[in-house]
Parts: sequence; structure tokens; C-alpha cells
Amino acid sequence: MAPAKTALFAGARRTLRRPLRRGLAWEPWVPPRSIPSAARSAGRVNEPRSALVEPGFDGTPRTVNRQAVALVREEWHVVERWWTEEPVRRRYFEVVLEGGQNTVVFRDEERGAWFTQRGA
Repeated sequence: MAPAKTALFAGARRTLRRPLRRGLAWEPWVPPRSIPSAARSAGRVNEPRSALVEPGFDGTPRTVNRQAVALVREEWHVVERWWTEEPVRRRYFEVVLEGGQNTVVFRDEERGAWFTQRGA
């Protein structure tokens, strides 16, 4: 590629980003076509979805979306934004379903609803 040539713009010397071709002093920059809004709004990754959960007497899930839970691998609590008007209090469970599928479910203590984030 040939070294970039220079041209005068409004009295200042600037280096062109593209080499001169076919007698053109410079090539105008054309913005890329915009991406359709449907392609941009594909959704958030790992967004929580409502889940149908039957809890046991201790609050651990026994079924998730009508699939039996084979094993509860881990349990943890999250308490965030307790100082705001919309605090977050959740009880998470990482479970293995009868079919071998791993999934994470949580109970939103503020809403009293169950959600899943992975898998089922």
C-alpha cells in the first residue's frame, strides 16, 4: 500500500485515511447502515423467567416446571439495595433435575414468586 498522501482542508494539513484513487482527492466517510431495532432488542442474557416450583416443607424446591428435582447442589441468599424503596431479597437454589439438567431457581421474597435463570 502506498503511503498516505496529504490534502488541505480549511487551511490545515491533514493526512487522508485512504490513498488517492482514480483522481479523487478524498473519499467521503459513509456511516454503516443502521441495525434494525428487532435485531438490537434480542433480550438480556440469562434474564429471569417465571417458574412453576413446588417447595418442600423447608422451602427447597421439589419440582421445577413439573420436573422432579434430583439434587439441590447449592443454596444462597442475596440481599441488595435494602436502603432503597425497591430492595432485593432472594433465595437461590442450584438444582439438578431428574433428566440431568442443571438449573438455577430463586424465590423473590419481596414478590413471593419463583423464577428460573438457566435451563428449565
